[in-house]
Amino acid sequence: ISLPVLKAAVQQVQFHIYIDTTFINSGHLREGKCHLSLGNAMAASRCFQKVLELEPSNSQAQQEHKNATAVLEYERMAELDFEKRDFRKVVYSMDKALGLASTCHRFKILKAECLALLGRYLEAQSVASDILRMDSTNGDALYVRGLCLYYEDCIDKAVQFFVQALRMAPDHEKSRLACRNAKALKAKKEEGNKVFKNSNFEAAYRLYSEALAIDPNNIKTNAKLYCNRGTVGAKLNKPDQAIEDCTSAIKLDDTYIKAYLRRAQCYMDIEQYEEAVRDYEKVYQTEKTKEHKHLLKTAQLELKKSKRKDYYKVLGVGKNATEDEIKKAYRKRALMHHPDRHSAATPEVQKEEEKKFKEMGEAFTVLSDPKKKTRYDCGHDLEEDSNNMGGHNGGFVPIGNVVASDVW
Repeated sequence: ISLPVLKAAVQQVQFHIYIDTTFINSGHLREGKCHLSLGNAMAASRCFQKVLELEPSNSQAQQEHKNATAVLEYERMAELDFEKRDFRKVVYSMDKALGLASTCHRFKILKAECLALLGRYLEAQSVASDILRMDSTNGDALYVRGLCLYYEDCIDKAVQFFVQALRMAPDHEKSRLACRNAKALKAKKEEGNKVFKNSNFEAAYRLYSEALAIDPNNIKTNAKLYCNRGTVGAKLNKPDQAIEDCTSAIKLDDTYIKAYLRRAQCYMDIEQYEEAVRDYEKVYQTEKTKEHKHLLKTAQLELKKSKRKDYYKVLGVGKNATEDEIKKAYRKRALMHHPDRHSAATPEVQKEEEKKFKEMGEAFTVLSDPKKKTRYDCGHDLEEDSNNMGGHNGGFVPIGNVVASDVW
């Protein structure tokens, strides 16, 4: 039964009760049922109570009175749970209430709003659309449609629905607030994007932060804002901050590929290769493109390389060091760790220095040989080569006339 029909039925029953005293009991019962179906549980309860006052043993009135009481309790629970932002419980209560008050638009709207707040946008839109097909001027339903679009980051379309809702119901405070938030969020995000393109990264970071404070409930938009701010953090050479923001974006939307890619690159920059591989694997599992495969392979290679001796670190040079820089670094460190220099030290110190001296010999043997260096840089296994390393003085590779006394 449609909403207008039920409302008309209530008026008709009330008229018959007024003019026909023999119709009182059945009339109150019918009126109560109509009220209950419309969700007016308090009015329904009064009607059923009148029947029971005249006919205490009326089993139908007893059951309907229990139903009305149950609906009132579901309403009470839903109100409390909505204040606690426990939207799942509100949906549960509204489903139970609608089982007894099937045509109540108020219950349907509350359920739809909570579904939207839970991110179940298709379900929420379906409920709101059903109401709008019967009543195209329903401000609450227009608000819910706009809310779904707003949370799906379709802000321009969302604003249109909020404006329409306010035309139908000028005092609709939720639509007014949502419309204001949507416009502010769009403006702040666009301003942040603009200054970012102009390389004003400090201003971009501030604007994205301000945008994030507008509406914590807008998950999709906020995920993008966190990722944008993470990109800014990377530009500002703050990789830890960038990683934190990308992680926040992923917590809001675990399907957000750009956030995984940005975080993975930050992990690569700070040489946390296991984390980078994990993110790139997630990306490649989702989108098997050549680019993503290449990124994953690169991260896996760097991870493999990171698990062996870092000969560049052993010599204290960068990975782009020239042949001459490698030789100078080896000469300097060989003098520092030469066994003759530590002959008077404790056995433990001598052993440690000998180990470092041998490692330097291994490192220099590889990095001073163009072919071995190329293989090493490409991540190839040099185990076979290492068996043939450092044939002089336990790994010492002489350069010129280096001796232990030449220390500066």
